[in-house]
Amino acid sequence: MKLALYQGPSPQGDSAEALQRVERILASAALSGVGMVVFPELFLPGYNQMQSPHFEVQAVGGTWEQALSTMAAKYHCGLCIGWAEQADGNIYNAASCFDAMGAKLAHYRKQHRYGPVEKSVFAAGGSDCVFEWNGIKAAMLICYDVEFAHRVRALREMGVALLLVPTANPIAFHKVSDVLVPARALENRMTIVYANFCGMENGLTFGGRSTIVGPDGVPLATAGVGEALLIVDLGSIEQIDPSSLSTQLEDLSG
Repeated sequence: MKLALYQGPSPQGDSAEALQRVERILASAALSGVGMVVFPELFLPGYNQMQSPHFEVQAVGGTWEQALSTMAAKYHCGLCIGWAEQADGNIYNAASCFDAMGAKLAHYRKQHRYGPVEKSVFAAGGSDCVFEWNGIKAAMLICYDVEFAHRVRALREMGVALLLVPTANPIAFHKVSDVLVPARALENRMTIVYANFCGMENGLTFGGRSTIVGPDGVPLATAGVGEALLIVDLGSIEQIDPSSLSTQLEDLSG
């Protein structure tokens, strides 16, 4: 069972270009037998567009989600992607996940907003999101959420083994992908897919370094600072030596 993440530049407010790129990436991933691709945070319409007067937002079930569902079904490749959602008079930093038939598996709203700009634009999400994908219990978090150990631990206690994390991490914060994500994966015996932007958007430089980390805390694949499509076979996790896995989950209550 193959899973991928896409690291690339922001669409910079051009949602039509963003959707075209999603289609190109899904078509390419499908040729390699990938069942799911994870894209960055707010890929629609771009992360550092929040203060633009033309910042585009949509409701659940709008044209963005309809297009994403159609593309997933067309290429028989699911996707998880971040986007700007409008609901009940609020704007949410959200993410949706679709399976290879185009069915919507889950929808999540970022709970921990980073910095004054995010807090001024987005309302906080209020609930976790757990779902099944190909027999695996999975969940989504968005960017800053994964840096809170208790948030990831709560998902593990719900049985989550695969965590999908769209992110928009700046260049100065490489310790998140290099240290914190592997730590979250190791201490919770969880596979984490952390999909970041690269390049620059409105003066903000993204750090790249997207990563897929196994439950032993060892990266299965890691990107550099440029555009990349990382593909891993989750079957390789079955070959991990059990003695290399953390026992914190048992020892915490023991």
